[in-house]
Amino acid sequence: MKRLLIILIMLIPPIYMKGEAGKDTLVVMFWNLENLFDYHDGGTGPSDREFSSSGSRIWTKHRFYSKCDKVAKAVTWIADKYSRMPDIIGLCEVENRNVLYKLLNDSILRKYDYQIVHYDSADKRGIDTALLFRKSSFSLLSSSVHTPEFEGKKLSTRDILEVSLDREGGIFHFIINHHPSKFGGDKSSEGRRFSAMKKMKMLCDSLIDLNDGGNLVCMGDFNDTPDAPQFEIVEDVLVNKSLDAFKRGEGTIRFQGKWDLIDMFMVSDSIADKSVMDIVQVPFLMAWDNSHPGYKPFRTYSGPRYIGGVSDHCPIVLKILF
Repeated sequence: MKRLLIILIMLIPPIYMKGEAGKDTLVVMFWNLENLFDYHDGGTGPSDREFSSSGSRIWTKHRFYSKCDKVAKAVTWIADKYSRMPDIIGLCEVENRNVLYKLLNDSILRKYDYQIVHYDSADKRGIDTALLFRKSSFSLLSSSVHTPEFEGKKLSTRDILEVSLDREGGIFHFIINHHPSKFGGDKSSEGRRFSAMKKMKMLCDSLIDLNDGGNLVCMGDFNDTPDAPQFEIVEDVLVNKSLDAFKRGEGTIRFQGKWDLIDMFMVSDSIADKSVMDIVQVPFLMAWDNSHPGYKPFRTYSGPRYIGGVSDHCPIVLKILF
């Protein structure tokens, strides 16, 4: 009996241990949902037309709701792993508020009390950042968006979303990012990512000054790995929680057999020693890579061909203990 008890304890992941998932725990999740468009052509641009029932992707109502169901099941799978539903979910590559409403109300997530924070951006592809929070965990204090500037002009890119929430008298600030991609080349696009990081740094400085340190969580798809030079801009105000995983060679996307870590959490000093970041490989959303043996995230399309997955990114989770 004693031997059986020891074996059972060894099989239980540390995250399940008593006290880990009570009131003094927060679970924050971020996920790039890779083109979560609705199935209507709203006439807002080429991507909107492409991802519609009559577009080149043949993005039908059935395919849209199938993706929403898989996203919702992944969130509940993560909840089972961390013994609680995520209190905060940061998202990017969502088309509009309507897709978020359908995700929350037409899937198993309708059982939970998630609220939406979203603004339409000027991004050329029509994709935005967003934040979902549980009313049982937080109340909304304020939200706003900020557009990076480059060479004196606002970029036609995803806005940086800033959300301030109250948790039983403690204020938390969340900044959700989706920095400019490397489309057109790494060097030629580098300046735009520097601009986005400078904008994020300005927001961090302001929030930390106003709140005497505050509890600040920056999350997002930064379209670069933690060793890129622009991350030095925020080193004096934020701790990058992805560094350990990066040093181990882990990543959130896989390209030509190599993992790259471009989705990450960065936090203020007040949270740094109380938080741990994980890259989450949801088993039913991983696919075997025939070209470069190994598993990779199961995406919605392989080139133009619909294959029925969710995203080419793995979600990431930040667990905060108080």
